Amino acid sequence: MDWSSFLAFPLQHLPFIFLVLMLSFSVHEFAHAYMADRFGDPTPRSMGRVTLNPRAHLDILGIVFFLVVGIGWAKPVLVNRGKFKRPRLMGILVSFAGPLSNLVLAFVSLLIMYALVKFGLLDDMTRGISLALKLFFYYMITQNIFLFILNLIPFPPLDGYRILEDLLPRSIMMKVKQYEQWLFYAILLMFFIPPLRMVTIGPIFSLQFNILDAFHRLASLIFGFGIRF
Repeated sequence: MDWSSFLAFPLQHLPFIFLVLMLSFSVHEFAHAYMADRFGDPTPRSMGRVTLNPRAHLDILGIVFFLVVGIGWAKPVLVNRGKFKRPRLMGILVSFAGPLSNLVLAFVSLLIMYALVKFGLLDDMTRGISLALKLFFYYMITQNIFLFILNLIPFPPLDGYRILEDLLPRSIMMKVKQYEQWLFYAILLMFFIPPLRMVTIGPIFSLQFNILDAFHRLASLIFGFGIRF
């Protein structure tokens, strides 16, 4: 039986995807927790979330969903905005910290890949190790850009929705909240119905290619050459 037909990624790539998700989700949730902690909310620290330890952040079911359907989740960091001096501004910064951490991870991973090529380190490795590293960094770059875009979509329970909560006037947000559960189902339909996805979030996710191209351009300026995966 070909199990790959039930998975979002090739079966032989799953160990790399799992490692990438373990790192990416942990950094994402740590970024939320760290920012909230710095702004005066003791909640994340009291719950052991101001750490890069994956055990504090990973949700096994969320990982399984990502491997099967291509989207998943980690344990959300609970934040008490009432502890912030400027709740709305600091709430936005805490919410944005997670997606931003994924974007930074993607660019740093790309720079590491360029450095490996620049200094010929891949040439000194066996073909198997070289291919494994290329595959790992490919997924670190592409999946973190994907997570950056995904989490900024303004639908619950994503970070973009939390940012929207702090940006919109309270009167408008209260009206939006009346439809919160339906917004959640709406984004699920956008993901899992291909024709609907093509005309809704499809164009949003196409921004991945623009971001990746911009990263390559910047990296090529730094290192003096360009590479493609």
